[in-house]
Amino acid sequence: MRLGIRLLFAFFLINGLAAFFVLRVFMAEIKPSVRKVTEDTLVETAYLLAAQASDDLADGKLGSGSGSSTSRFAQQVQAAFQQPLRVWIWDTRKAALDLRVTVTNAQGRVLFDSAGLDVGADYSRWRNVALTLRGEYGARTSREVATDEATSVMYVSAPVVQGGTILGVLTVSKPANAVQSIIDSSESKMLRGGVLFLLLSAAVGFAITWWLVVQVRKLRSYAQQVQGPTLQEAQGSRITRAPKTPEVPDVPGELGDLAQAMDSMRRRLEGRDYIEGYVRALTHELKSPVAAIRGAGELLQDELPAADRAMFAQQVVDQSLRLQNLIDQLMQLSQLEQRSALATVSQHTSLRACAEQAIAQLQATASQKGIQLVLQGDDSQGAWDAALVTLAISNLLANALDFSPAHSQIVLTLAPQRLAVQDCGPGVPASLLPRLGERFFTTPRPNGERSGSGLGLSIVQRIMLLHGGRLQFANTHPGLRASLDFSVQD
Repeated sequence: MRLGIRLLFAFFLINGLAAFFVLRVFMAEIKPSVRKVTEDTLVETAYLLAAQASDDLADGKLGSGSGSSTSRFAQQVQAAFQQPLRVWIWDTRKAALDLRVTVTNAQGRVLFDSAGLDVGADYSRWRNVALTLRGEYGARTSREVATDEATSVMYVSAPVVQGGTILGVLTVSKPANAVQSIIDSSESKMLRGGVLFLLLSAAVGFAITWWLVVQVRKLRSYAQQVQGPTLQEAQGSRITRAPKTPEVPDVPGELGDLAQAMDSMRRRLEGRDYIEGYVRALTHELKSPVAAIRGAGELLQDELPAADRAMFAQQVVDQSLRLQNLIDQLMQLSQLEQRSALATVSQHTSLRACAEQAIAQLQATASQKGIQLVLQGDDSQGAWDAALVTLAISNLLANALDFSPAHSQIVLTLAPQRLAVQDCGPGVPASLLPRLGERFFTTPRPNGERSGSGLGLSIVQRIMLLHGGRLQFANTHPGLRASLDFSVQD
């Protein structure tokens, strides 16, 4: 399961459980809370009405057969119930009084009933009346239909007192369905609010999860770039692409710290791999000239004819020059590989001028071997590093001189954004062409000797990659053509 799905699932699970329990608590508290408020109101109403009824009850006006009509209290209550109502309580309309008022005497006999139903009935055994007559708080909730909670009625009683004596009990009752609409409305609003809360939470959770996944994907992409093949690892030691340092992703907070830590780790690992690769390669290449120098030195310690001594001394010089050349080229390649891009060039470079400078550098060597260097074609210019382009052409010429027979010709052909070096040597086996440009890879010279350090073409390859170009080889039978193509932008 992907990280984003896990995070989203965990968020919804936690949020859903929290919302469920919170809504459950709220829903469970709505009904008792409304009933508490209703009971509190009934208590205050009952005590106020009991105080109003005390004089009529003491005078016996509520107790006569038709006394309710001569009782001022009864007349006022009846008038209140007959008065029409047009009241909006918040969003609930109230059109009539839901209260029922009864008054009993000290024996629990009903003297007054605002509904006119139970006058003369015995309420003495009702819990609310009995408790009130004993001087305690009397209240009860009863169902008119035992199995239907909607028929519940709340009764609250208050003592009718005069001179410290309880003359009777005034009871105020209110059916539960009178406040049920308020409860239903509150529950409906709570449910709608809960659903809206869940939807908003889902949107927030999705946004947060998406943002986090995007940041993590940036880190993953960066890590994949870091762990990709480096310059030294790609196809053995051959340089196949220009190294592009991945940009550190711009992520905030701890993820940003992690990205910086990954970048520091990348730099340390690249430096270690780079050094290890060069140490292994250099160690391998140094074995042969060092062994030759050591062998010649040991022989020079003995008594030798002058000719042999001169031969071994020349061997020491030759191998020392080979070591020096190896070190110089290795340092050149190392410097190039540490560069990720070319410096800004203020003016365009002439390809012909670079070729002429390279020919001038190797003209003496070519003359010693009787090889003619020919430059032909049309010049072209570009935003190139003149020194590096000259170095690349020089290395191609040096390589061609190593494999060209004496008294032959090497032709440098210029074309728009291109230069080709054509020799008359034996060429390279087709199976080995893809390996040209690998570090320390060489092919035998025509006379069977080992040629060069195997770094010249690697340097050319690296220079072309820095310029966004390409180095290509092709057998021409006879000879080998090496081409520099500056028009290719990878």
